[in-house]
Amino acid sequence: MTRKPWRLCLESLLAAVLFSAAPAWAAAVALGFDDARHLLNRTGFAAGIDEVNAFAQLTREQAVGRLLSEAGKPAIMPPPDWVADRMVPPRELRAMSDEQRKAERDLLSRRGLELREWWLQEMLTTSSSLTEKMTLFWHNHFVSSQQKVRYPQLMYRQNALLRHHALGNFGDLLHAVAKDPAMVIYLDSASNRKAQPNENFAREVMELFTLGEGHYTERAVKEAARAFTGWSMDPARGEFLFRRFQHDDGVKTVLGRSGNFDGDAVLDILLAQPQTAEFIVAKLWREFVSPVPDPQEVKRVAGVFRDSRYELRPALRALLTSDAFYAPQNRAALIKSPVELVVGTLRQFGFTTGALTPLVFTTARLGQNIFSPPNVKGWLGGEAWINSTTLLARKQFIGRVFRADEMQPVPAAMAGAGGGLKGAGGLGSDARQRLLQGMADLHFDGDKWLFQFINTEADGVRRLLLASAPVNPLQPGMQGMALIRHLTQDPAYQLK
Repeated sequence: MTRKPWRLCLESLLAAVLFSAAPAWAAAVALGFDDARHLLNRTGFAAGIDEVNAFAQLTREQAVGRLLSEAGKPAIMPPPDWVADRMVPPRELRAMSDEQRKAERDLLSRRGLELREWWLQEMLTTSSSLTEKMTLFWHNHFVSSQQKVRYPQLMYRQNALLRHHALGNFGDLLHAVAKDPAMVIYLDSASNRKAQPNENFAREVMELFTLGEGHYTERAVKEAARAFTGWSMDPARGEFLFRRFQHDDGVKTVLGRSGNFDGDAVLDILLAQPQTAEFIVAKLWREFVSPVPDPQEVKRVAGVFRDSRYELRPALRALLTSDAFYAPQNRAALIKSPVELVVGTLRQFGFTTGALTPLVFTTARLGQNIFSPPNVKGWLGGEAWINSTTLLARKQFIGRVFRADEMQPVPAAMAGAGGGLKGAGGLGSDARQRLLQGMADLHFDGDKWLFQFINTEADGVRRLLLASAPVNPLQPGMQGMALIRHLTQDPAYQLK
């Protein structure tokens, strides 16, 4: 039967209204428990049930808006009392006796350990887990390592810099990091002189910080290195220093543009490339959504990123409110990093802690020694977190924290072997004592925690702890600590 023209017009109008209104309707729907848990666990360190229930009442836009409005705060934990101490310049160190140099190395190792404890404590106590997650994200993007930088004061300052810009403007962050003294040391900028350019920073700023591999030429690296000549640091004060007499002030050609460029001008050229926004958004996608970015979605979010002149909040808002972020195929698609596993477990279950030395050694043993990424590319993440050794160590950590009687023997062995903390040196008696005491001070009140689920114990605990159905089915009637141990030992607990 032929439809009448008026009926076709009415159906077309109705379809248009329904189609255009659908996104608005979807945006007005509350997240619910499972979507709220997904959002909070991807952007933080495993949320508690009260926080999940609070966010469950919000829409996507409201929930992400709240996260972003509460993010970007400075650290709440006071820094170690030595962060403003004078650093011993290399020239003075070379003039020391062997015994004095050893004492200085031991001091730097102890302070490096204290710095790691400080950051883990901040992650455990922060009111904005997203801030710390983004600080950790940038730590693995703009990589520096204490092993080469040596001075923990500079590593602390870089950490504060990354936190300050964590959800701010990427362009500002790029310019600031390029002149950060820890980065100047790590990528050899101090040895980049016009008579003999060092290409390390120029290469990494293109390959790892902005464009990605395959999106620049060797000539661009060489020309950019000339622009960065003279970028150095004052070794006595640990501050950035531009040595004008070491700067090549000739004409350079970088990515099709020519001029008497300095380093800041080259960074602006890199920021002007559309590929830079796509490269950063793809990394954010792998951090928050799934291991394999969707090219079309990356281009869409990158457009938002560029239009905002590299403000991170609009890009994150576009990413975290997208359908792709909540898609079923992207649930339980990411593996928790060692820091996420350790900090998330202690936060979610409300552990009380003492010295955090054991947690420093645990995250290092699991493959993530903060302040000492393995190389300039950082931690690869994803499936690289899991191998036969680290998977067993993960299960041992989980089993240990929920079984106090199994904790004590392990730290003693770890203390004698240095605990796998690469670059930290041997432990002194004070550090060994902190390690042992720290494990003894870990405490979990299972009855108090489980009281939250008094009406829906097994199902409520499962939905909070696991991003997917457990691999090993629950036994009928399982409850209490047996339930907690079963779920936390399940392979699904390693996913987010």
